[in-house]
Amino acid sequence: MQARPKRSEVPNEKTWNLSDLFSSQEAWKEELMKIQKDVAEVTRYEGKLGESAASLLACLEARDALVVRMSRAHTYAHLQQAGDGTDPDNQANSSIAGDVLSQVNSQLSFISSEILALPDSTVDRFLEEEPKLAVYRKGLTDLLETKPHRLSAETEAAFASLGELFGAPHRIYLRSKLSDMSFADVESGDGTKWPVSFALYEGKYEMSPDHTLRRAAYASFSETLKAYQHTFAQTYATEVKKQVVLSRLRKYNSVTEMLLQPQEVTLEMYHHILDIIQEQLAPHMRRYAKLKQRELGLDKMMFCDLKAPLDPEYNPHISIEEAGKLIAESLEVLGPEYGQIMSDALNNRWIDSADNIGKSTGAFCSSPYGAHPYILISWADNMRGAFTLAHELGHAGHFALAGRYQPYATYRPAMYFIEAPSTMNEMLLAQHIMKQSSDNRMKRWVIQQMLSTYYHNFVTHLLEGEMQRRVYDLASANEPLTAKTLSEQKGAVLAKFWGDAVELDEGAHLTWMRQPHYYMGLYPYTYSAGLTVSTAAARMIQEEGQPAVDRWLQALKAGGTLKPLDLIKITGVDMSGPAAIEEAVAYVGTLVDELERLS
Repeated sequence: MQARPKRSEVPNEKTWNLSDLFSSQEAWKEELMKIQKDVAEVTRYEGKLGESAASLLACLEARDALVVRMSRAHTYAHLQQAGDGTDPDNQANSSIAGDVLSQVNSQLSFISSEILALPDSTVDRFLEEEPKLAVYRKGLTDLLETKPHRLSAETEAAFASLGELFGAPHRIYLRSKLSDMSFADVESGDGTKWPVSFALYEGKYEMSPDHTLRRAAYASFSETLKAYQHTFAQTYATEVKKQVVLSRLRKYNSVTEMLLQPQEVTLEMYHHILDIIQEQLAPHMRRYAKLKQRELGLDKMMFCDLKAPLDPEYNPHISIEEAGKLIAESLEVLGPEYGQIMSDALNNRWIDSADNIGKSTGAFCSSPYGAHPYILISWADNMRGAFTLAHELGHAGHFALAGRYQPYATYRPAMYFIEAPSTMNEMLLAQHIMKQSSDNRMKRWVIQQMLSTYYHNFVTHLLEGEMQRRVYDLASANEPLTAKTLSEQKGAVLAKFWGDAVELDEGAHLTWMRQPHYYMGLYPYTYSAGLTVSTAAARMIQEEGQPAVDRWLQALKAGGTLKPLDLIKITGVDMSGPAAIEEAVAYVGTLVDELERLS
């Protein structure tokens, strides 16, 4: 049995190069000190924003320059912590960066308060008088829309200073998950012993063709989750209570309304995604589950079997270098500029691929403005990892282009669109592999990878979104959120979706403990929104070629200049009604049809 290495034992080439952000810890600490001093360059405008358009412009430009620096410093500490959450220095530095961020945000909170205190006509007049304010038009308009929900300047400053405290539930969850949890070793079918970790289970064992290893790892994984369920429930309940209290203080009709406002998403758009996909996708996914049960000869389809490969003897291994080459080839359709970004990411240590003790689970892309993106993934030598890597490279390509073509003020894309560029890359990778082979076995395998993408976004994350909807309804009705309640709710969500096609055990009910997304506002459902967009746009690229590619790249470069529906319309997709969602779900049905035909 090979033990997981410590971070210090991991080869450099498998880690990201944080020196691209700061040359040393000393340089990072020095920058934090300078940031705290230089905040005065912004606060000197306090009380003066209504004096003239020039004053407002100068303040906003100074704020952006400082925030960009703070983002880089905070990202540096965050990535160190993500690489090894057990390192006391990383823990301390993350806390220090969080404290400074909260202090800076508190000192800068006067900007929003002063702008909101101005008559709307003043902001309009300033926009007419000073052409350079045009880049801030959308941000100013969005801010003014929050006016009915803003509190006093003193209260807003106090809330901003409590940012580190408000983020505590998420940090406590991650600290427990990454630093304190340990799992019993398990044996595979041939008697070999294997270590279990969050990353190994979710990145490897859950998809293992070895029936014995897969179920044993699930049992070990679930047993440890069970031991922490009450602590995790209290942590999550605190996060939910925080949002409920804030929504009431700000006089929103609901937590959902409050969390959707910065996403610029209507309640109708939100409920469409959750309702339509759950109702219309469930029959297709039940067919898929039953097909797997037949093909694998299982006595019953358990929750832990859902990601088992349909063809256990055909699960090609692939190195991250080989995967990178394959992904780069599949994305050539997006042109040379995008291709160069992919090359830089794959060859210049933008990616942390090691699996070491204390490393954050799952995969993510962090994209500080003015620096290149950073990707975290724990490579497990399987082709599913290639799709995950393509996904995160989609985020990297998106933010690299947005950062190249947009100033900081209009850099950040709409959350509703954020998962479209990532899932687009998965679609293009699948199309590329399908074109390369006429072998039915390979086609079946690729279709399963595509279904894994839809499972990830349209099932896993969508059902997280449904869980959030239920939890916030309970909390708003002042129902206590205990481990028992959360497990019952998660079990009910899963049972409604899977029906009698899947047997749900206690471990399935504990799935609410596995994802950090519950601490990120209403983020989970956006995976489904993004995949809906990329499904339609990928089809357009197949059918139209370069015109569709040009529209797609235009949307990526647009960053946060538009509201989500208008941004998505650039690609040729209309998300204002249910049609695009229904078409995406129907496409999943055709994949299952084809899989059944080839079986």
